[in-house]
Amino acid sequence: MIDEPLVLGIETSCDETGVAIVRGTTLLSDVVASSVSEHERFGGVVPEVASRAHLEAMSATVDRALSDAGVSLSDLDALAVTSGPGLVGALLVGVSAAEGLALAADRPLYGVNHLAAHVAVGRLVDGDLPAPAIALLVSGGHTSLLRVDDVTADITPLGVTLDDAAGEAFDKVARLLGLPFPGGPHIDRIAEEGDPHAIDFPRGLSSSRDDVAHRNDFSFSGLKTAVVRWIDASRREGRDIPVADVAASFQEAVVDVLTRKAVRACREEGIDTLILGGGVAANSRLRALVMERADGLDVRIPPARLCTDNGAMVAALGSALVAQGRPASSPGLGADSSLPVDSVQMFGSS
Repeated sequence: MIDEPLVLGIETSCDETGVAIVRGTTLLSDVVASSVSEHERFGGVVPEVASRAHLEAMSATVDRALSDAGVSLSDLDALAVTSGPGLVGALLVGVSAAEGLALAADRPLYGVNHLAAHVAVGRLVDGDLPAPAIALLVSGGHTSLLRVDDVTADITPLGVTLDDAAGEAFDKVARLLGLPFPGGPHIDRIAEEGDPHAIDFPRGLSSSRDDVAHRNDFSFSGLKTAVVRWIDASRREGRDIPVADVAASFQEAVVDVLTRKAVRACREEGIDTLILGGGVAANSRLRALVMERADGLDVRIPPARLCTDNGAMVAALGSALVAQGRPASSPGLGADSSLPVDSVQMFGSS
């Protein structure tokens, strides 16, 4: 085993081409090329556009990450790449690039789970993660509540979203309010000017009946529909739409459910560490409310720049796998767009 492995990580699961280099738990470089501006006019990520953008950005992004870290490909101990879940075409661009680089450098390659990487990125801030921990992952494509006994090998799903992910709901409501894509940062900003209690929007899967079958699960499609109906009713009645109040009330409904279920899971599992991850973990109200409710818990939230998709989280997980002596992936790694979170690694076909 290598105590402080030097690992290059590649992330291409959606619309960010992320490449970073980590030595142990120290981040040496972190480069992100985003194609978000190319998707903005469509109001969401277009898979074919994302894949092409990854192809165009990959070589320069890798070169800059190596240069910023002051290392060469031959200095690396290993490479890591997101193999899933995500957009399959986008994933394959990253996997193909990583396989080529690993072959050229004659270094082992680790295909890793995108969601596990969002948990592992906390290693770069606080060092090795306490175990066990509860992780709340909230992004445009995923909303999951996890028990993490070992980020390299033992992650158990406790709850998932049954429909829209939280970030997806933010994007859809932002579009209703005439705000740009991606919606999360814009709703967060404008909500500061609004009243979070102005409109009593529903909290999905929060009734006593829901607690029996879906205690740790989430649902945001009903909330989105409630926002649509409230706006439609206001327009029919000739009332102006108070955008800031709608944004603040919607945001409060989302973060209320997220934080309440995450903190409750910690109490019920007897675990005192709560980790937040994913792009929505950059939301200021979510960060504030979880700290307010997590009395006695050790809450770990990465800096906002490490919450969104990036190569640093992939390198952080790769470094942990190398340090733990986990086996590398085989040639023919491939990609799995629906890779389950309890599969921390993919191992290839040969």
